[in-house]
Amino acid sequence: MGNASNNNEKLIRLLEEQLDHSNQQNKDLSKKLDQSTKQIEALTEQIRHLTKRLYGSKTEKSKYNGPEGQFSLFEDDPSFSEPEHTEEQSQQTISYTVVRKAQNKKRNDSLDDGIEIEAVHHHPENLVCDCCQGQMIEIGSTVTREEAEFVPARMKKIQHIEHAYECKECKTDLHQKAQIKRGKSPQPPIQRSLASPSVLAKVIYDKFIQYLPLYRQVKEWERYGLKTNDKNLSNWVIRVSQDWLLLIYEQMKQAVMTKSLLHVDETYGQIINRSDGKSGQTNAYNWVYRSVPSQGPTIILFQSSLSRSRSVLENFLGDFSGTIICDGYSAYDKIKGVTFANCWAHVRRYWLKVESKNGKTGVKFCDDLYRLERQFKHLPPSKRRKQRQKYSKPIVDKLLAWIEGLPFLGKSAIAKAVQYTFNRMDGLKAFLNDGRIEIDNNPAENAIRPSVIGRKNWLHSVSEAGAQANAVCLSLAETAQANGVDFYQYLVKLLTDLPNLDIHRDPEILKQYMPWSQNIQLECGK
Repeated sequence: MGNASNNNEKLIRLLEEQLDHSNQQNKDLSKKLDQSTKQIEALTEQIRHLTKRLYGSKTEKSKYNGPEGQFSLFEDDPSFSEPEHTEEQSQQTISYTVVRKAQNKKRNDSLDDGIEIEAVHHHPENLVCDCCQGQMIEIGSTVTREEAEFVPARMKKIQHIEHAYECKECKTDLHQKAQIKRGKSPQPPIQRSLASPSVLAKVIYDKFIQYLPLYRQVKEWERYGLKTNDKNLSNWVIRVSQDWLLLIYEQMKQAVMTKSLLHVDETYGQIINRSDGKSGQTNAYNWVYRSVPSQGPTIILFQSSLSRSRSVLENFLGDFSGTIICDGYSAYDKIKGVTFANCWAHVRRYWLKVESKNGKTGVKFCDDLYRLERQFKHLPPSKRRKQRQKYSKPIVDKLLAWIEGLPFLGKSAIAKAVQYTFNRMDGLKAFLNDGRIEIDNNPAENAIRPSVIGRKNWLHSVSEAGAQANAVCLSLAETAQANGVDFYQYLVKLLTDLPNLDIHRDPEILKQYMPWSQNIQLECGK
């Protein structure tokens, strides 16, 4: 009886141990299953994201409609691209447009009022009446159509001839030297060169406004009658940039450094012959600095650099003190005397990549902020700050409380969105406390777009001098356009006047040639 009892106890203990072991195995398997499930979810989300990037629409428009049936937040914003259409949608759009045109009967082309008008009259060949053979008289006329005629540009050779004069009376006097006076031709932008201010302005305008690379301009100049090559055109651009346009650039930089708010962004480029010994395939960078409208005329400056390091930004800023509005790049941090405001458009892009309900929620928070910004857009800074504190701040606080309950770790899209938003929250809140600060860095991104478009056409800069010349020309081009100045006429004015002014002795003269000066606005304004 005792042996049977002991055997039963041993059997029970053995079964309990096996049960514990099985339970532990189940726990381990459950843990592995949870890990596998999370990995599958992360990989599935990554596949969705990559598939969307490969095949999906490239728009950043929100599909969310507000409670009052509001349209997309970014519908009128040029910084967000139009959605792609399917073939069926495109056909529907074209059909609708044609109907609208037929109903409204509006032209999509027109000529300016100041265009020269040439009337071409058409009379009957025979003015004798076929019935009575009498002479016919005019009873009226009708303008049957108007058309635009293109008059091609033409090249002229300008010869500057200096005439010398002497006094006849003094010449006959043997005791006195005859006085001689000579006419003086104006100084050219480039000595011993065929390039006049108008030719140089056309070369620079076509490259930086029309995005026409120099090697494509060569044949056009030959058609006009000027034989040259792209190397020569490049040397012209570099020379006038260094000798004359850089003087304006430096004055603009001095004006920018007096501001307390700046938009900053950067994009990559290529410089073939680098001074640091690196390969021409290594990325160089174009930085852009843009002032804000509330602090005077808009100034846009480009800077060419071999790197993207913080030292580039520090060297350019010098003694600048204030706030920089930028994206989340680490170089924009820890600079003495500078605070940073971060960009909500970048936050929104991170949440757009999250293919889940959480992603839509994150985008909606951003859309709510942008919807308010559109309402506050035309308010003065002080009133805009009050409205932001009252309406925008609660949304930011709700967003922060919401993301604290989301996963921070891992490489999933939602983890990246949470980390990006949470780590930059101090900079993202900056716009709430200063009505002059924009909610995003889109002004800088829009300003740098010409450099990106140009990169697709120019491909690269051969030398650092060429890259610096590009930065100077782009700065003048974008600042001139932002201030309503015709860039071509502005260049002609600069390259005609500056070589003949004593600007080194009196640098204050240059202030009269800033794009926003009254002098330039009157002569070169659009």
